[in-house]
Amino acid sequence: MPDNRIPVAKVCRFVNAAMERLGLPAEDALTVAQLMTEAEVQGSDGHGVIRLVPYARRIRAGGVNVRPHIRIVKEKPAMALLDGDNGMGHLVMQKATQIAIAKARQCGVAWVGARSSNHAGPASLYARMALEHDLIGMYFAVGNANHLPPWGGLDMLLSTNPIAVAVPAGDEPPVVLDMATTVAAYGKVKAKAQRGESMPEGWMIDRQGQPLTDPRRAEEGFLLPIGGYKGYGLALVIGMLAGTLNQAAMGSEVIDFNHDDTTPTNTGQAILVIDPDAFGEVDAFKARVDKLVREMRASERLPGVERIWLPGEQSHEKRIVNERDGLALPPTLRAQLDALARELAIPPLADI
Repeated sequence: MPDNRIPVAKVCRFVNAAMERLGLPAEDALTVAQLMTEAEVQGSDGHGVIRLVPYARRIRAGGVNVRPHIRIVKEKPAMALLDGDNGMGHLVMQKATQIAIAKARQCGVAWVGARSSNHAGPASLYARMALEHDLIGMYFAVGNANHLPPWGGLDMLLSTNPIAVAVPAGDEPPVVLDMATTVAAYGKVKAKAQRGESMPEGWMIDRQGQPLTDPRRAEEGFLLPIGGYKGYGLALVIGMLAGTLNQAAMGSEVIDFNHDDTTPTNTGQAILVIDPDAFGEVDAFKARVDKLVREMRASERLPGVERIWLPGEQSHEKRIVNERDGLALPPTLRAQLDALARELAIPPLADI
């Protein structure tokens, strides 16, 4: 294993130990640790272990309920609404997804919304859970801080409000789209700042409309939506479906968890699961997905383009490397994790 990489199992043990010391029951601590580590494995470093220190800060400040009673508050055959009781978002959304999978098996399609939740990591974690059952998963969420104004405005009333879609394939890797409705997710801005890197032009602008490339100055500006006004529209409607519909925070109600460690965020999320078997034979559907994937990959390329990628393929390749070689955590993050270990009186990452 390369010297700068850490075995996946060791990272998971460290996060698990931290979560247990922070007061989560053993089973819940393990669930959160596994999902946070999985985020790193698939290359979603802006939503993985980098979040452990701010999670710990919020938990210790009382902003998160470490022993929530996550329950269904409204239900019909093909839908449910969960109240997360201000628990860790990973726990809320894992339960929501499990319910949606079971209901989709019965009804062909199921939608489960959640309120009183918290940040839950990358969107694709939950869309991908459906793949293990040959189902299609779609995830929607309201972000945990507003970094986007209405198109043409300056007031921060919208978040990155992500969407993820996971479609099973046969011999090919699944097609997994995971995207913010902004050009870049704010987690990528945080990751750039931690690595001491600049942002590309086009991610953010300042309040005078000028490009902003220093991630340390991110609070002086705002993210740009994908596709101009179309991205703004997507952010708005996804927020309505994941937040407003669930009686969760949206617009000016959103709590910025980067600066407020004590107020419950009332984060809204939703998972939609579709059973291809309701539309035809599953293996035939997966074979058609394979055919379409190969057509896209083999299509004629522009000069200088070496390969056409399908959504999720680069993440799939990162997963192979990370599982084999371990996780490459930046030195700044390693130092923060070591400091957290001292605060919590648990073994450091290198020794656990």
